[in-house]
Order: sequence, then structure tokens, then C-alpha cells
Amino acid sequence: MIRMCDLKPGQKGRILFLETDSPLRERLFIMGLTPGCVVEMVGKAPFGSPLIFRLRGYSLTLRKKDLEKIGVALL
Repeated sequence: MIRMCDLKPGQKGRILFLETDSPLRERLFIMGLTPGCVVEMVGKAPFGSPLIFRLRGYSLTLRKKDLEKIGVALL
């Protein structure tokens, strides 16, 4: 298990859990980041944040700070 922010470009992972407070957790759920969802790291901004992910047929960018709270299993 690693944190979602530690995925490298091209790596895929399955979300295991979200360790976050209610408002952020709800926002992430609405964006499709739910346990069991498969995500692929696509790339990152020049200074390392935000990071770009592909999931459920669309691309999503999130701050590294928020991704540190999401545990994934490598696929």
C-alpha cells in the first residue's frame, strides 16, 4: 500500500481508503474517488502539484496535499 501522491506516471492503483475529514471526503467522493476505483497517474505540474490522474473515463487534477490522504494498492 502506498499513498496516491506517490504513484509515478503510468502506474495504476486501486483506492483502498480515504483518511480525511467530512467536507474533503465528500468532495472526493463526488469526483469519483471511492474505495475500489482504479486510478492511473498521468503526470504532474512543473513544480510537483497538482497531479493529473485518469479514472472512470476522465482526467482529474488534485493537489498533492489532498492525495497524501488516499491509500492505494498498486496494480
